[in-house]
Amino acid sequence: MEKIPMTQAGFDALETELKQLKSVERPAIIRAISEAREHGDLSENAEYHSAKEKQSFIEGRIKELEGVIGLAEVIDPAKLSGTIKFGATVTLVDEDTDEEKTWQIVGEHEASIENGLLNIKSPIARALIGKDEGDSVEVRTPGGERSYEVLKIAYV
Repeated sequence: MEKIPMTQAGFDALETELKQLKSVERPAIIRAISEAREHGDLSENAEYHSAKEKQSFIEGRIKELEGVIGLAEVIDPAKLSGTIKFGATVTLVDEDTDEEKTWQIVGEHEASIENGLLNIKSPIARALIGKDEGDSVEVRTPGGERSYEVLKIAYV
C-alpha cells in the first residue's frame, strides 16, 4: 500500500481522535445501547436504533483512523527547503484581487482550508508544487481560472 504523507501535527491529531473514540466514545455508546435495551421492545426503540447507528459510525471511523495511521509517513517540513513541495507554507497574492493568502500544503487527512491547511491533492496545491518565489501560477478551480504569484515559501 502507498504511504500517506502528513505532518507531525496532523499525525498527532489523528492519534488523539483515535484515542478519544476508543477510550471515551466507544464505552459511552456501549452503555447507551445497554440502557436502551432495558427499555423493552427493540423493534420500536428509537434510542436503541440511534445508538446502534452511532456505534456503527464510531467503529467505522476507528477502522479508518487505524488504517491511515498505519500507512502514515510523517514528514518534518523544517528539514525541507527549496521550491514548493509537501509541508511548505506558501504566501500567495491573487493577481486579480491583490488578496494575500497563506496556506501550508499538507496531507489530505489533515487538510482544513479554514485553518490554512491545503490538501496536497487540491488543484491549487498541485499547481504550486515545484514553483519558486516570484513565479506566477495559473489554477483551474471550481470557481474558474485563478492567477496567483508566489510571494514567500517557508518550511517551519
